[in-house]
Amino acid sequence: MNQTCLIGRITRDPELKKTQSDKSVTSFTLAVNRTFKNANGEREADFINIVAWNKTADNIVQWCSKGDLISIVGSINTRNYENQQGQLVYVTEVIANNFQKLEKRQAQQAAADTYDGGTPMDLSDDDLPF
Repeated sequence: MNQTCLIGRITRDPELKKTQSDKSVTSFTLAVNRTFKNANGEREADFINIVAWNKTADNIVQWCSKGDLISIVGSINTRNYENQQGQLVYVTEVIANNFQKLEKRQAQQAAADTYDGGTPMDLSDDDLPF
């Protein structure tokens, strides 16, 4: 079974591209913190290449931006190609099948933080229809 689940922050705004057959695709890098600290006591991160297709790509571009904390469920894909210098280049990436935002957007959070719940209504039991 080839399935991976990652949680990390998007390193740049995802951009939507279209293939010649009009399929949506986006690729971006996810910074995933390691579970341990280095010799200096600092936490390091791995930068994982993510590719999303079709509706998943459309949704990521619409709802996610640089710095967002998201989870990705997908599969690890390896491929290779020959570059212009004739060298074989190996690429490892995660093909995202599903994603979930794990934090509210800052504007949404600011609105939620300032919402006071509104003014309570003064109702008696006689005012209720049931």
